[in-house]
Amino acid sequence: MQDYDVLIIGSGLAACTLALSLPEHLRILMITKKTFGDSSSAMAQGGIAAAFSNEDSFADHIRDTLVAGAGLCDEAAVRYVVEHGPDAIKWLIWQGVPFDRENNGYHLTREGGHSQRRIFHVADATGAGVQETLMARLRAAPNVEFKERHIAIDLITGRKLGLDDKRVYGAYVLDADADQVETIAAGHTVLATGGAGKVFLYTSNPDTATGDGVAMAWRAGCRVANLEFVQFHPTCLYHPQAKSFLITEAMRGEGAVLRLPDGTRFMPEHDERAELAPRDIVARAIDFEMKKRGLDCVYLDITHQPAKFIVGHFPNIYARCKELGIDITREWIPVAPAAHYTCGGVLVDENSRTDLENLYAIGETTCTGLHGANRLASNSLLECLVYGRAAAADIVRGTPAEAPVLPDWDESRVTDADEQIVITHNWHELRSFMWDYVGIVRTNKRLERAVHRIRLLRQEIHEYYSNFRVSNDLIELRNLVETAGLMVRCAQARHESRGLHASRDYPELLPEARNTVLEPE
Repeated sequence: MQDYDVLIIGSGLAACTLALSLPEHLRILMITKKTFGDSSSAMAQGGIAAAFSNEDSFADHIRDTLVAGAGLCDEAAVRYVVEHGPDAIKWLIWQGVPFDRENNGYHLTREGGHSQRRIFHVADATGAGVQETLMARLRAAPNVEFKERHIAIDLITGRKLGLDDKRVYGAYVLDADADQVETIAAGHTVLATGGAGKVFLYTSNPDTATGDGVAMAWRAGCRVANLEFVQFHPTCLYHPQAKSFLITEAMRGEGAVLRLPDGTRFMPEHDERAELAPRDIVARAIDFEMKKRGLDCVYLDITHQPAKFIVGHFPNIYARCKELGIDITREWIPVAPAAHYTCGGVLVDENSRTDLENLYAIGETTCTGLHGANRLASNSLLECLVYGRAAAADIVRGTPAEAPVLPDWDESRVTDADEQIVITHNWHELRSFMWDYVGIVRTNKRLERAVHRIRLLRQEIHEYYSNFRVSNDLIELRNLVETAGLMVRCAQARHESRGLHASRDYPELLPEARNTVLEPE
């Protein structure tokens, strides 16, 4: 049994912020499924929203967030995050993050749903710029240990140990290289596992986004909420060689427009804010036009801007598109919607605490109340910062779980799997029907079909999990099907169309906005 003060499961911005905010006398272990560069945070292009300029205000940022959230945001949570935004940005600057500068200040861009320019960015690769800076700091920290290619299987709870408490004592973790399960005890355990975009066939997320935190927390006895609200980013690059490559919303903030293949601009017909409408509206508009006209994609046009401006502001997008034979200074960019962000997740309070003692959750795996029914662009990285720092402060104030001797992982009744085709087939089947039945627009019949298929898959996966040794793919598939089931249950419970949840059977908005909260059995 390995023993640490804090176990952090994940390696994105929320995880790094937490680790750097904890005092050096605490022994910290960070684990990640692949390498420390594989996270949605590292892939983030746009930036981090904060009311920083003299033209901006907390009130404006709060209002924009509430409007995007379609009446479902927790206003106290919104105010808490927004008011801590400038300090979070200052903390990043102090860490050395090289935000783009302009004249004597910082260059702030604007994205859909924002009434002001308030997006701090590092060119068009903000996530990479922030992550690289923070990881360099962490690698120099004497109290932080890193383990790559380690995937958490399940949390170790008092209930599993036969104790009469609601406490988490650590986790069982698979070392993929050694192919063995480690028992890790921790005074505090933190889920920072990211979202669940890989539930869907088309996503902008990395392969690691398999809903692990949501599934583990649910199995351990935590409530989850609002998982029906999955944000589909309107503009993912449509190209057979461009897996998961996003075209940042900041490009529309700098004047790019959406066009049909014949050049017709269509967004003004769908919303008076046109290309700068919130993401759910833009994604549904693109989906509508594609289905109406039988299109594989639409096009994003920024060619009216000078080439120097485009290359200077969007160097990574320019370079990637050029590799694929698209010169964005002269040609339109083919784009289509893709699953991008999970707005719901594990319920947490202002200090990132879950329903179980000594278990915290931060980042995209959570439901804080900030995003409501639709996340405002660039609020997600801000949420990671604010709640990561809040969790660190609460851990310092709290009392760690004193772990008993934890039992080793029991493999006495399982064997090596004779074939992997079951996992591969079920993985593809799940993601395909989730895209078809639980995508941008939903119906009762589609959701019922998804429920039926999830039930069958869950039975197959449970049988496989019970009889064979665990592997990385099996753990992820088990978590994916668990999270998919929770998403569908949430979607079935919402009898209205609000924010990211669009239902043909319930097209109207109910007069009262209510969260969808699922209680574990």
